[in-house]
Amino acid sequence: MNIIVSGCGKIGTAIISTLVGEGHDVTALDNSPEIINEITNIYDAIGICGNATDCETLTEAGVQKADLFISVTGSDELNMLSCFLAKRMGAKHTIARIRNPEYNDHSLGFMKQELNISMAINPEQLMAQELYNILKLPSAFKVEYFARRNLEMIELRLKEDSPLCGKKLSKLREKQKTDFLIGAIFRQGKVIIPDGSFELQVGDVISIAAAPSDMQKLLKSFGILKKQARNVMILGGSKTAFYLAKQLLAGGNDVRIIEKDHAKCESLSEHLPGAVMIHGDGSQQELLLEEGLRSLDAFVALTGMDEENILISIFASSQNVPQVISKINRSEMVAMAEKLGLDCIVSTKSVTSDIVLRYTRALENSRGSSIETLYKLMDGKAEAVEFKVGADSPVASSPIKDLKIKPGILIAGIIRPGKKAVIPTGDDIIAEGDRVIVLAAEHRLSALKDIIR
Repeated sequence: MNIIVSGCGKIGTAIISTLVGEGHDVTALDNSPEIINEITNIYDAIGICGNATDCETLTEAGVQKADLFISVTGSDELNMLSCFLAKRMGAKHTIARIRNPEYNDHSLGFMKQELNISMAINPEQLMAQELYNILKLPSAFKVEYFARRNLEMIELRLKEDSPLCGKKLSKLREKQKTDFLIGAIFRQGKVIIPDGSFELQVGDVISIAAAPSDMQKLLKSFGILKKQARNVMILGGSKTAFYLAKQLLAGGNDVRIIEKDHAKCESLSEHLPGAVMIHGDGSQQELLLEEGLRSLDAFVALTGMDEENILISIFASSQNVPQVISKINRSEMVAMAEKLGLDCIVSTKSVTSDIVLRYTRALENSRGSSIETLYKLMDGKAEAVEFKVGADSPVASSPIKDLKIKPGILIAGIIRPGKKAVIPTGDDIIAEGDRVIVLAAEHRLSALKDIIR
C-alpha cells in the first residue's frame, strides 16, 4: 500500500520502521530537513520536507494516491487538520494522533465523524492501559487481551528461583485442572513453538494463554503469583502518568506522583484529587526514600528521559520494591536495561506501532476472516493475531488436526459467541463467527488462510 506518515518523531519513526518492514511504499513527511535526511538514510522510504497542512506539500507527497495517511506530529490540531485535508485530496483512509485529555470520548467521536478520520490513536492512553494491566498481574511483564477480554495472554521471564525451571510442558499440563497453553518460548534470541517434551530453562521468556478468570489460579498453582500492586508511586507527571493514575485511583489504589515542574503538579493535583502530588526531583534518592519508596508495591518510571528512568528504576529495585516498571523508548537502551536487571520495560512507540500494524493488515485483508487484534510478542519476533472467522474461511468446519498448518504457527485459542475461551486440541473445529487467536513465529499474517500451507 501507499502510506504517508506525517511527523517523524519517536512514534512516527517507529511506525515508518514497522510499515517499511511490512513491505509498504512509505513516504515520510516532516518540516525538519535533518529528520527527513536521517529517515531516508536509515529506511527505504521517500522523504518530503514541508508542512502537512500545505496542499502543495501533500500533493508532492502523493496524497491523491495514498491508501493511508497517518499524522502523528506533536500537535493534535495539526494532526486532525492534515488528516481532513488528506482525505479531501484523495487519501482513502486516515489516522490521527490525538492525545489531549480534554478531548473526551464524546467530543472525539464528534470530531472523527465531522473530519472523516478513520482512526484516532492516543499513545499515552494506550501505554497507560498496558501499564495498568501489568500492575494488576505483576507476575508478568506483558499482558494482552483478546476477544473482548475473554482470553488473556501474558509474557514472563523465568528467573533462577522459578519453580517452572527444569519442568517439561507435558508434566505441567498433567498437574493442572485449568485450561492453559504455553504457546511460545523466547530463548537466546529465537522464538520456539514448543511441544510437550520441551523443558523450560532459566532465562526463558514464555507466553501463557488462559481465560482471565483462570490466570491468577494458574499462576498461583505454578508458585509464581505475586500480589497485586495497591500502593503505587509514579515518577514524572506526563500524560501517561495522568491516564495511569486515573485508572489506578478508580480501582482503589493509593497513588503518589513525583514531578519537578510546579505548574504540572498543580494541574495534576486539580485533575487527580485522589492522588498525592509531590513537587520535587525524583532523581534524588533521599526524596524517594522520604516518600516511602521501601513500602511501595510498585514503582513506575515515566520521565521523558530513558537514562533517568533506567537509573532510578535500578535504585528502586535495590530497595526491594516488588514491582518496578520503566518506560524506555530507544531500542538500544532496552538491551542495556535488561542486562542491568530490569525486567519490566514498556515503550509508547511499540504500543502505537502495533495498533497501526493491525489497521494496515486489516485494510489489505481478503475475504473469509478479519483481523480484530494484533500484538507483537517476544521482542517483536512473534505475533499474536485475533481473527474473526467468516463463512468463506478455509479453516472452518474441519478439525484442527486435519488442517495443514505451517511450521511456526499455533492456534492458541478459540472464542465462540457467548461461550468461555477454549484452549484448543486437535479435535476442536473452527466455525463461522468464532474468534481465533493465532501465535506465529517469523510469519506475517494478514488473513486466517495464511496459516495454511
